[in-house]
Amino acid sequence: MVEDAGAEPVPVDPQAYRRAVGRFATGVTVATTFAGQHDHAMTANSITSVSLDPILMLISVERAARWHDAVVESGVWGISVLGQHAKATASWLSTHGRPLHGQLDRVAHHRGAATGVALIDGALAGFECRTTDIHVAGDHSLVVGEVVGLEIPPRIDPALVHFRGRYGHLD
Repeated sequence: MVEDAGAEPVPVDPQAYRRAVGRFATGVTVATTFAGQHDHAMTANSITSVSLDPILMLISVERAARWHDAVVESGVWGISVLGQHAKATASWLSTHGRPLHGQLDRVAHHRGAATGVALIDGALAGFECRTTDIHVAGDHSLVVGEVVGLEIPPRIDPALVHFRGRYGHLD
């Protein structure tokens, strides 16, 4: 609600909210899981480090997304932090209606040692998580997972970022 002193609260317009949140620059990741004999992947920027003891990470997932049902079924997931070189990967995996079968065929990836989920080759960091909690939050779920595997490549490329609906990078 938006309040003006002495006036009735006015509901916040969802499209205005989307534009305002778009002004918050975020890193870009790919979230992966495996269910129903298929890799599931999506571009995500709503991830958060939650705790160091235990080591927990959170991802916010739209409940209507295919990835949501897949991660609930599998209980494990990966996060690959993308560098500027991965803009095409981020764009592809954020395309609505892309085919489920083979969606990672055009993306170089490998299997994480701890969970076997796909992690994107050349990522700035990779996390493997085992789901510990799922909390309903409006039209999304907050999926919390214990980090059970970690990859930190020695090479650091500029980070891919998302700002005002566009991809850019940080040096």
